[in-house]
Amino acid sequence: MSSSCIFCKIAAGEIPGRGGQARRRHAGVQGPQSAGATHLLVIPTTHVGTLNDAKDGATLGKLLLFARDVAQETGIASRGYRVVVNTNPDGGQTVFHLHLHVLGGRVMHWPPG
Repeated sequence: MSSSCIFCKIAAGEIPGRGGQARRRHAGVQGPQSAGATHLLVIPTTHVGTLNDAKDGATLGKLLLFARDVAQETGIASRGYRVVVNTNPDGGQTVFHLHLHVLGGRVMHWPPG
């Protein structure tokens, strides 16, 4: 855990996340609603700065499964949703703790942004 990382603090329960749910290795909280009718963040509880820094494929797989579970539990899975990982500044990452954006509740278009 990084003492200055806001997502580490959310994952540790030091800062409450809106609409959050936690499991042993991951946390899910509501994100800003501007990206979709539903915008959830899936955060690993251990600090990993970016996707480039991830070393354990099994952990990444479990993170995706948790994103799927969160989508099902919030009711967006049946119509469809998008999972996004922004990596580094040019990829749009602004918080340097690996996290997944789960977007749904509206029709997604391609290409994005």
